[in-house]
Amino acid sequence: MVAFVNNHLARLREFDLVATNTTGQLIQEQTNLPVECMLSGPYGGDAQIAALIAEGRIHGVFFFLDPLGKHPHDPDIQGLLRICNVRNVPLATNIATAVLLINA
Repeated sequence: MVAFVNNHLARLREFDLVATNTTGQLIQEQTNLPVECMLSGPYGGDAQIAALIAEGRIHGVFFFLDPLGKHPHDPDIQGLLRICNVRNVPLATNIATAVLLINA
């Protein structure tokens, strides 16, 4: 995620960024972009972001998934993906779709 942000700094400066804690801290430290940090994913950060989507406060999501890995907080991730579909919020789960979304 940090590499993606670094490659698209100019465009991402135009947005208010929200991330789970660990990801958000890394992005801030390595890019100097401001990021609103939620809890870490396993502690409910994904659910907090899903709630912001439900409230209409988030209009696009980049959530890069490891297709070969299993996450202990998988139900929260599935909830995040579900609310994006329910609220018709664009969702990028890999770099190719993120590039399309950021350039749209």
